[in-house]
Amino acid sequence: MQHARFTPDTAVARHLHITGRVQEADFRDSMAMQADALGVCGWVRDRRDGSVEAVACGTASALRALIEWTHQGPLQARVHRVAVTQADTSDVLIGFEQRAPD
Repeated sequence: MQHARFTPDTAVARHLHITGRVQEADFRDSMAMQADALGVCGWVRDRRDGSVEAVACGTASALRALIEWTHQGPLQARVHRVAVTQADTSDVLIGFEQRAPD
């Protein structure tokens, strides 16, 4: 796990809901590696409906890059839609983790 490269005052957070063929396509692992490389903190998990959910927190530019990546995802994925909404930055996380399905 990496330490945050931002402060609570400069951080932005987004909630992502990714649909398509995204489970069993190495999406969570690939997203965690991409987030780590960008210095983005948060988490990602599979949902029972076959989608992937994530919360990401970092600088605006790092989040833009991660969100752009999610529209394509790893080679095996077929992303249909990425819904992005604002999330709370009050609990700035350290590192990016893969959580158990909801």
